[in-house]
Amino acid sequence: MNPDPDRFDGILLRYSPAETRAALLSLLEGRSRERKVTLAEAQLEDGQRLLGFNDLFIGARTHVSARYKIGFGGRTEPHSSSGVLVSTGAGSTGWLSSVFAMAGAVSSFFRGQARPRPAPRVGRSPAGLRCPGALCEPPFQGGNRRRSDRGPGGELILESQMPSGGVIFSDGVEADALDFNSGARVHIHAAARKTHLVTN
Repeated sequence: MNPDPDRFDGILLRYSPAETRAALLSLLEGRSRERKVTLAEAQLEDGQRLLGFNDLFIGARTHVSARYKIGFGGRTEPHSSSGVLVSTGAGSTGWLSSVFAMAGAVSSFFRGQARPRPAPRVGRSPAGLRCPGALCEPPFQGGNRRRSDRGPGGELILESQMPSGGVIFSDGVEADALDFNSGARVHIHAAARKTHLVTN
């Protein structure tokens, strides 16, 4: 339900408050259609895990450089950056889209272009059939990749090199975070658990 359409785009919030009663009745009576939505999962090697509907952030709790090793597809490299943002298909219209829009606008300004390129989406739909997509800076050293899109089988592995202040949180909720300090390793992948989006 979108509580305030004037303030929220509500790309996945299909119902207004006035429509909520009818939508709930339709759901309870089995007349609604649903779409499964892929979640991102961060799993530490000590068993702690965190699910993200929109995205996961892995980095430093304060505005300092995060230090970590990043691994994907058999490659591992040390990185120092603002952190790693992992987005689901659902989240590709949110934080990830804002990052690309900002980067595109800055790039267009310095190149003298009239307007920036549109931000790419992760996955085939807002509900997201592919997950997760990851964005980090700088790119993998020796290459030009700042963004990667992976199907459900892909896994990103990060190992913290931060003595303190390392953090993993989902969907912008910093208060409910996992500590990610020196030696901690996290595996990021599409979660087996799905959530259901009521579409009508």
